[in-house]
Amino acid sequence: MRFTLPRGTVLAFALLAALAFSMTSSAGDDFKPEPGYSSLFNGKDLTGWKYYKETDLTGKTETADKRFRVVDGIIVAEEGKGIKDLYTLKPFNTEFNLKMEFRASLKSDSGVYVRGPQLQVRDFIRRNEMKHLKKFKNDDWNELDITVKNGIVSTIVNGKALTEKDTLHLTAQNGKPVADLNGKSVDISKIEVSVGAVAKCLCNGEFMENMKIPLTSKQGIGLQAELGKFEFRRIRIKEMP
Repeated sequence: MRFTLPRGTVLAFALLAALAFSMTSSAGDDFKPEPGYSSLFNGKDLTGWKYYKETDLTGKTETADKRFRVVDGIIVAEEGKGIKDLYTLKPFNTEFNLKMEFRASLKSDSGVYVRGPQLQVRDFIRRNEMKHLKKFKNDDWNELDITVKNGIVSTIVNGKALTEKDTLHLTAQNGKPVADLNGKSVDISKIEVSVGAVAKCLCNGEFMENMKIPLTSKQGIGLQAELGKFEFRRIRIKEMP
């Protein structure tokens, strides 16, 4: 038995199908970086990234072991055995501001690497961590904002990093250095001064940590697959001259 649909009905079905295809194929791809920012993820494949022996993932939508794959404008870090890391091909040794969004599954654990050191990025609230992050959204997108500054002088006294509220005086008496911190004498041998880079890390505008990182590194920006399913999108960077 044959059924013939009216011409108008056929056209309506065709339009609906085209609309559905358009929505599916462009999902997550319509985001445009702010002026001055460059996208590190094109929303379609892993061009610009590398993975262990896969030194260039140009045009590929997943890694060989399928721990990382691209779906609807999202880099998905799948649950699996062992810790696996995805890195940009390009290192970033100038000062920069890095932004991205992440979505964590229940009690999942991931991370973002900046010149080697890792910022722990997790399902914080349900893991009972980072309780001060009042704007964190469970099962929804959260924004990371990482600002890297080079040439930062860091001072540690008795194992504790000094802040802008502290005052450290160094003088010499009888040819020997002496020091006091906030008016109290301290052992000069307990003072450590270094010059390096610091990454100030925010989540939804709330402070996470100041992470010490190398001034230079061959490693770029990295994403981690560790525990549970984790998702990243809208990864962009603004490099400072």
